[in-house]
Amino acid sequence: MLKLKDEGFILMNSKIKNIAIIAHVDHGKTTLIDSLLKQSGEVKEYQEMNVRAMDSNDIERERGITILAKCTSIHWDGYKINIVDTPGHADFGGEVERILSMVDGAIILVDAAEGPLPQTKFVLTKALALNLKPIVVINKVDRADARVSEVLDEIYELFLTLNATDEQLNFKVLYASGRNGWSTTDLNNPTNNLNSLFETVLEEIPDSKSNIEEPFKMLNVILEVDPFLGVLLTGKVESGVLKPNMSVKVLDLNGNLVENGRITKVLTFEGLNRVAVDEVKAGDIAILAGLKKATVTHTVCDPVISEPIKSTPVDPPTMSINLYVNDSPFAGQDGKKCTSRMIGDRLEKEAEKNIALKVKNKGEYFEVSGRGELHLGILIETMRREGFEMGISKPNVILKRSESNKILEPFEEVLVDCDDPYSGVVIEKMTKRKAAMQEMFQTGMGKTRIIFKAPTRGLIGYHSEFLTDTRGTGIMNRSFLCYDDYAGELPGRTNGVLISNDVGQSTAYSLFNLEDRGEMLISPGEQVYRGMIVGEHSKENDLEVNVVKGKALTNMRASGKDDAVKCKPCRLLTIESAITYIESDELLEITPNHIRLRKKYLDPNERKKHSRQNNDMVFG
Repeated sequence: MLKLKDEGFILMNSKIKNIAIIAHVDHGKTTLIDSLLKQSGEVKEYQEMNVRAMDSNDIERERGITILAKCTSIHWDGYKINIVDTPGHADFGGEVERILSMVDGAIILVDAAEGPLPQTKFVLTKALALNLKPIVVINKVDRADARVSEVLDEIYELFLTLNATDEQLNFKVLYASGRNGWSTTDLNNPTNNLNSLFETVLEEIPDSKSNIEEPFKMLNVILEVDPFLGVLLTGKVESGVLKPNMSVKVLDLNGNLVENGRITKVLTFEGLNRVAVDEVKAGDIAILAGLKKATVTHTVCDPVISEPIKSTPVDPPTMSINLYVNDSPFAGQDGKKCTSRMIGDRLEKEAEKNIALKVKNKGEYFEVSGRGELHLGILIETMRREGFEMGISKPNVILKRSESNKILEPFEEVLVDCDDPYSGVVIEKMTKRKAAMQEMFQTGMGKTRIIFKAPTRGLIGYHSEFLTDTRGTGIMNRSFLCYDDYAGELPGRTNGVLISNDVGQSTAYSLFNLEDRGEMLISPGEQVYRGMIVGEHSKENDLEVNVVKGKALTNMRASGKDDAVKCKPCRLLTIESAITYIESDELLEITPNHIRLRKKYLDPNERKKHSRQNNDMVFG
């Protein structure tokens, strides 16, 4: 449908709406999209659909979080509504920033009990800066601890804090239960469907604006690799028409030519499916194939165009780790991808599509910088599942120098929700980690909310300790705040480790007799090698122990001597918790089937030559 404006600008595809759903992690974005797909008819009742259909990645399903931005579309009342499901965790902010550039409005989803949290603030900041039209949906209003009116007040305060315009402050509010598939504009008039949300989107979100008469131009915001089609690039067609067999060129952010090529296939979104089409007109979201060097933030355009589309700058990485080739005695037993070349190629490919990630080849190792522990942990877990083996160093924050040569380090805003009795221990632990309390207040139902400004360095490894201190009831949310003056030295891990002095299979007899020396990190029957960390020492120093020694056999028998040995359960480490546990003279060994801790130098004589060094001083 064409609509000619007085100024000569043509609105194409006035029956298309492009929106993003943005919120804090676990506030129900992906579940709400499931309900929208069903009620719009894109997914029929007789069709099977996985719970959280948009979380297609195995790691996303296991963790219940969205890592990669994804698109879908629904049809309602003659309109095609392209919906983008975006990550809610700040570590994947690069995805959020890219995706918002191709939508015209955003649904801000907020939990009715938790209210706006740091990642809500993070994504909302990006949306308001792009002048997107917001619709606020307070989700999970059927929770027993819902506090709808207080949360709505907090949302208004957040908009004001972020300097929203008068137009942006005049947002529509809906109340919903995404899991149960209903929404309403008035809590006193509940419904049993999402019609009010559909209607609000059509009323509030502007039509997609683009000029069909200008040459073709599109900004790449999502990159994927298909085994049959090759590199797939997704973005909004800003102008012109995209067709298969078109000749195009690719420009980087500075306008430099990246490559010339030809489009081999054009696809668009229909529900959960991607459908090949003959053309995509300006204003719609498209996927194209056929280019080899183009990546995220590049502009694909007609050969006559010389100016690239501007892209939103990305916040800098704040944390780095070193990736080594696995040189342990068990190297190559699990994975098939163990060489430096293989690891380097994989990291380069990841850096092309993951713009929040930076990779430097340092010769002996690769320095990988990202947004935080989760961001880096997801990369390592993905590579592990692909068959890679590697050694991982202790994470370090990336420091900067000010104009006056002062050392600056990254700080984060930390929002803690915990039961009232545990607030004291949380404040004590955070203060030791150089955090400054900004605000503290009661939220009702016996809960306290505390807001800190804390150095990223001090938060490394604290989350598991926080869960222990709050008996698993606490919630801690973090988001990058700023670079500020270096906070000084921080206390490291207080306990030493137990190190295996032999190679072989651990025995229950040895582990049982070592329980008074500390907590075990391995179970009976696990293969160990010399220099491998098998437990945490109860004292400050490291201690070499023998965990492969078996019970001596004799021909003498006595009552009670042959009772079965019962060992305490060992501590189970995830990749994130293991990364944050190790010290600078230790490594995390990752293979497809094992997560092991080890000393960087396996030989005890080598360890004595290299005293423990502080590797926190990494400058970006």
